[in-house]
Amino acid sequence: MKYNKMFEIVKELEFDNEFVVKKINDIELSILRPSQVSSRFKNYDINKNFQIFLRNQNRHFRPNHLRVLIDLNLRVRSRPDLKKEMAKVFDNIYYKKDPDQEIQSLLEQEFEHFLNPLEIIANLSQLFIIEQDYCYNKESNFEPSTLFYQGWVRQFIDNLKEIDNLTMSVCNRQPPRVQYTKKENKKHKSFQEDLDSLWYLK
Repeated sequence: MKYNKMFEIVKELEFDNEFVVKKINDIELSILRPSQVSSRFKNYDINKNFQIFLRNQNRHFRPNHLRVLIDLNLRVRSRPDLKKEMAKVFDNIYYKKDPDQEIQSLLEQEFEHFLNPLEIIANLSQLFIIEQDYCYNKESNFEPSTLFYQGWVRQFIDNLKEIDNLTMSVCNRQPPRVQYTKKENKKHKSFQEDLDSLWYLK
């Protein structure tokens, strides 16, 4: 589904209603707007807040950004020849294209290691971008603020540093390396317009 259409579904989602975004075999990706939230979300706008869920057989849980990041890193480790293609696909998702359309060429490929089907990971990545775009209400060093997330997507695809070190950096709320964001970040002195595709790999 294209970004704008998915964004509208998120905005119009009624309280305590669940919408299934994607289902692949026994794995289901869905969103929910709760009418009540825990105290740690007290600063969130309850009318904008929505939650993302994965259901896998008897397991029903809320995934976080690391699921996408680790999955992509594992895929590139098993197929380094597809690094540029994967980077382009997930950049296009960031640029608001349809995840299901963008991943078509990758569905034909075999990956020895991954966490979830690529259709789930691609749509989950889109939801995380929407979540940051729609719900993030703090001052950011990135403009657009979604670039913080996408910078990490790029770094996990491109940088095969030990995965435990990469994930620790994310968990410690560190920003991605500036090389993955600076030319698209309107708050950075190196910001440019009309960039080439995959500019950060050159």
